[in-house]
Amino acid sequence: MELHKLTPASGSVKKVKRIARGQGSGHGGTSTRGHKGAKSRSGYKTKIGFEGGQMPLQRRVPKFGFKNINRVDYKAINLDIIENLAAVKGIVEITPEVLKANGLLSNNELVKVLGRGELKSKVSISANGFSATAIAAIEAQGGTCNKI
Repeated sequence: MELHKLTPASGSVKKVKRIARGQGSGHGGTSTRGHKGAKSRSGYKTKIGFEGGQMPLQRRVPKFGFKNINRVDYKAINLDIIENLAAVKGIVEITPEVLKANGLLSNNELVKVLGRGELKSKVSISANGFSATAIAAIEAQGGTCNKI
């Protein structure tokens, strides 16, 4: 056996189909595209979602709902999370900066304090919004709610 006599196994390498290289190639003339019609032309492309003339899915399914462009999204922070911060880390003044430092917020998020959980610590909280139950629970412990 010598290097110049090595060949791949029979049937493992297919011949490349070279189209539009003359009649002798077997793929000249129409270059395997058939005769006439849009599919034979250069630059042919179907519309996105085209289903062969059948009514496309995006037109069969009804439209519904809308996206309110004036919607304000808040990041919800519950009282149990605030209690955990106050008990474990000893934080008495809670602001959005403190929440960012503890990984509970990302940049430019608005905070709304909600009333899930129990608050046992006296804390001063600054946030963009408060639920009625959260305000009641915070003030019951002697804390304050500062709306930013």
